[in-house]
Amino acid sequence: MTMHRLNPGPRMSEAVRVGDIVFLAGQIPTTLDADITVQTREVLAEIDAVMAELGGSKADIASVQVWLSDMADFQGMNAVWDSWVDPANPPARATGGVALARPGMRVEMIAVARAPA
Repeated sequence: MTMHRLNPGPRMSEAVRVGDIVFLAGQIPTTLDADITVQTREVLAEIDAVMAELGGSKADIASVQVWLSDMADFQGMNAVWDSWVDPANPPARATGGVALARPGMRVEMIAVARAPA
C-alpha cells in the first residue's frame, strides 16, 4: 500500500494518503479573536481547500472530529456546519470539548476522506 504526504513540514503534513484513504491534519481558524461562526467558516474553508488540492470535495469526506474549546459554542458551530455540509453526502461526525492549543482558538476539525480516483 502506498503512502503520499501532502505539504509535509518539519512537524506534520497537511494530509496523508494511505491507499484510498486520506487523513487531514487538524484544520484551525486564522482569526483567533473571532466568534465561533467566523472561526467555523474559516476551518470549513480550510477543509474545502485541502480536499480541492487532493482533487476531491466535501462529498468525499467520510468522518469529521470537531473539537470545541467551549461546548457552549455547539449551536453556533452547528449553524455554520449545517449550511456547509453536503446534505446528500453527510460525513459521520463527533464533537467534543477540549482545551485547544492556542488562546482564542474555539474550534479545530480533523477529517478522514476517500481519496478521489
